[in-house]
Amino acid sequence: MHEPCRAVTAFDAALHSLIADMVATMYAAEGVGLAANQVGVGLKIFVFDCPADDGYFHHGVVCNPTVRVPTGRDRVLDDGDEGCLSLPGAFVTCPRPDFAEVTGVDLFGEPVSYSGDGLLARCLQHETDHLDGIVFADRLSKRARKTLLKEAARSSESFPADWPATAG
Repeated sequence: MHEPCRAVTAFDAALHSLIADMVATMYAAEGVGLAANQVGVGLKIFVFDCPADDGYFHHGVVCNPTVRVPTGRDRVLDDGDEGCLSLPGAFVTCPRPDFAEVTGVDLFGEPVSYSGDGLLARCLQHETDHLDGIVFADRLSKRARKTLLKEAARSSESFPADWPATAG
């Protein structure tokens, strides 16, 4: 999970099948997003179905994403809890900018852009991080990381060893 993924260059039936499997896995795992490397594929793809603060659910597929967050005076941090399907059942506070915009291409290679606040902003940043070889535990203090790993260990009995791959 700490290796950056490769760019998607072929928008073919194999990619479409992978994306369908990722969406099914995300729903089966009751997640709001899933990156390809979480299911063992080193390509820059993530899927999501996630609410923004307005309550509206946003869903999509992003290949080769680039994330943009506010900087300077426009940057406001949200100290909400964050979890990851790679550490099921564990959640800790992880400060992130409260707004994010992701641009990339869809499963056909057509440009897409998604933006939002709240959980959607967190999801867009979290999934893009995965594809760049960053897990959210990397963004935590040592103390918070220790808490996360303890919580994940306590929850691990409820999930198979190869979760989330078995969720689909």
